[in-house]
Amino acid sequence: MREDGREAVERKVSPFSERAHALLEAASDQGTSAIVQRQATACQSNIDEMQSSLDPDRLEAAVQCLHDANTVLLVGAMGSAGIIDYFGYMAHWFKANWKTVGRNGVELAPALSRLSKGDVVFALSKTPYARRTVAALKVAREAGASTIVITDSRTSPALQFSDFGFVAPTDSPQFFSSYAATLVLMEAIVSLLLARAGPEAEEMIRSAEIQIDRLGENWAS
Repeated sequence: MREDGREAVERKVSPFSERAHALLEAASDQGTSAIVQRQATACQSNIDEMQSSLDPDRLEAAVQCLHDANTVLLVGAMGSAGIIDYFGYMAHWFKANWKTVGRNGVELAPALSRLSKGDVVFALSKTPYARRTVAALKVAREAGASTIVITDSRTSPALQFSDFGFVAPTDSPQFFSSYAATLVLMEAIVSLLLARAGPEAEEMIRSAEIQIDRLGENWAS
C-alpha cells in the first residue's frame, strides 16, 4: 500500500496544456534528431518496464480466458478509443465473437446488459482514466463476466474491477501519453490467441483475404 501511494505521488500527471508548454520550451533548443531520439528512448523504456514487470503465467491465463469466452467486449474511451479499435481489428480476422463498444453510452449500455458468466470485458484505461471505462468494468464484474485491463499504473482505478490487470507505462516527453508499450502487449496477446486458435484461425484469415480481394479493397499493383 505504501509503495502504491508513493507511485501515485511520483506519477502525478500535469495537464496536457502544461506538458505542451514544457515541450515547446524544450523544442526551441533542440533539433529534429534530438526530439525523435527523446521520444524513441522514452518508448523503449516503457516497453522494457512493461516486459520486466509482466507475469507470463498471468498473461497466459488472461489469453486463455479470452480464447474460451462466449463474447468479448472491448472498451476504451478518449485517447484509448483508437487503440482499442486497432486491437479489435486484429482479433476480428479470426474471432467473430469480439465487439468494440464504449465510444458512447447508447452503444455500451445494451452490450453490458447482456453480459453473463463466460463473457469477457477487455478494457484499456489510461490517465486521466475515463469514468465510462471504469464503470463498465464494475458492471461487468457484477454480471459475473471476467475482466481484463491494460492500464498505466498500479494505482489505476480500473484495477479494482479487474480479474487480470497489466501495467504498460505511458511516460513520454511529448504532451500526450505514449501507447507504444501498450501496442506491444496487445499485439503479443493477438499472437498468443492465434496460436491457440490453430488451423481454424488460419482458415478464417484466408477466407477474409478472399473476400477483401473480391471487394477490391486493396490497391492493385
